[in-house]
Amino acid sequence: MLQIGVIGAGRIGQVHIRGICSGVPHAHIRGIAAPHITETVEALANNAGAEVLTQDFRALLRDPKIDAVLICSPTDTHADISVEALAAGKHVFCEKPVDLGLVKIQTVIDAVEASGLKYQVGFNRRFDHNFQALRRTVADGRIGQVHMVKICSRDSEPPTARFIPSSGGLFLDMSVHDLDMARYLSGSEVDEVYAAGSVLVDEAIGRAGDVDTAAILLKLRSGALALIDNSRQAVYGYDQRAEVFGSLGCVSIGNDAPSTAVLSTAAGITAEKPLWFFLERYLPAFQEEVRQFIDAIENDYPVPVGIQDAREATLLAMACARSAREGRPVSMAEFR
Repeated sequence: MLQIGVIGAGRIGQVHIRGICSGVPHAHIRGIAAPHITETVEALANNAGAEVLTQDFRALLRDPKIDAVLICSPTDTHADISVEALAAGKHVFCEKPVDLGLVKIQTVIDAVEASGLKYQVGFNRRFDHNFQALRRTVADGRIGQVHMVKICSRDSEPPTARFIPSSGGLFLDMSVHDLDMARYLSGSEVDEVYAAGSVLVDEAIGRAGDVDTAAILLKLRSGALALIDNSRQAVYGYDQRAEVFGSLGCVSIGNDAPSTAVLSTAAGITAEKPLWFFLERYLPAFQEEVRQFIDAIENDYPVPVGIQDAREATLLAMACARSAREGRPVSMAEFR
């Protein structure tokens, strides 16, 4: 039984704690570290059978019985805790982003390479049942050579303007998932990006220095093209769709909904709206990514999403931000 320490018990930390307890075999949460130990955190620790509940994350790193840690703390702590955890001999699962800057990401890359330990990054959409089915279809060659990838990603409601300064902006906070999916679904790297953004949802987001609506065009190394559209608000629910078009056909995925019931009457045809919140849509994916992390440790497999994947997604997001700011296509050679 692999012994796990969870660093950070906010929303995403709680998701992982519950997910491990309810469906990740061969893993036991030995310790939880949170700067504020609330009644909710205490209850989670008790339900998980955690032997250690502390405000000091380093107590988990010093614990010789803990094999791996999940880093679910605020973004600006991810890189430093990653380096300390690797130095302490712990395998690491780190929520995205590893960091908003390339220098700190490189320090983590160096630490991973020096340690020989497993290091996985939390790009959970790769583990969603819909996106995995799409990727399998493409990888099996059933649509032939990939010509076009289309990704639609729209949140159900916008964040507060207070969130914007610490988020890195729409491209680094939101689009980064879709940029990673473009690589994952196509099986190709990206050579050039062109992005444009507007403020159409909340003027406070614009005053905070960000955009809330964006379109991205990617030129892939394979010659294929990818289109991404992002919005901070879709009033009908959390909108997550994708399509890959190729020389032999096309494969697409739609939104998950509470049911697939469709009512057809003389007045019209109606169906249920998409699930409202990202945790509703992707909760099983959060669980599956941790399960595969545990498998990689137990069986010495490569992790499915590594530190280089995180670096590449961050590079692409930075290139999109530069493209939108300067109004021009940006070659990835400028960053690499």
